Amino acid sequence: MIKADAVLDCQGMSCPMPVVQTKKALDALMPGQVLEIRSTDRGTLADLPAWAKNTGHHYLGSTEEGRLLVHYIRKADSHELKPMQRYPHIVHNEELMQKLADKKDRNLVVLDVREPAEYAFGHIPGALSIPLGELEQRLAELNCDDDIYVICRTGNRSDMAATILAERGFKHVWNVVPGMSGWTGPLAKRL
Repeated sequence: MIKADAVLDCQGMSCPMPVVQTKKALDALMPGQVLEIRSTDRGTLADLPAWAKNTGHHYLGSTEEGRLLVHYIRKADSHELKPMQRYPHIVHNEELMQKLADKKDRNLVVLDVREPAEYAFGHIPGALSIPLGELEQRLAELNCDDDIYVICRTGNRSDMAATILAERGFKHVWNVVPGMSGWTGPLAKRL
């Protein structure tokens, strides 16, 4: 059993709020202290480890108690912290809608990194579903030379996914903002 120095209740919150609240809660802790984060958003299984890795904090792991996910993060020492960097190549929803309407780019891939339930209730027609937490294991499903437009609900998970793809040698990657929360184009459902 991990002893936490503080507990953060994020039950009922969805991306990006668990990460936003985790950052605020960690700011109040001393280096080396452990934060317990309680969440009901399955996306946190990918979001919190990826955020911790990008910032230098130590993701210790998680447990599941029914629908409740309990995560543990140890606050990094100042010399371990990394400056939070956003993926620099972004396109707005309207730009992606125009590219999809033009149908000129046959190497265009829309990569949806949301959780399967989010994808099922509404996604861009033809979008490939690879949740952020599975991305590194499923890279072989993507072509390094394709134009890959990464989308999530708000642009945060897609930012992390775009960074991962670029670090793995994918050359033409864009983060779509603000993401599905602002998408006004066609939707497909798979229920």
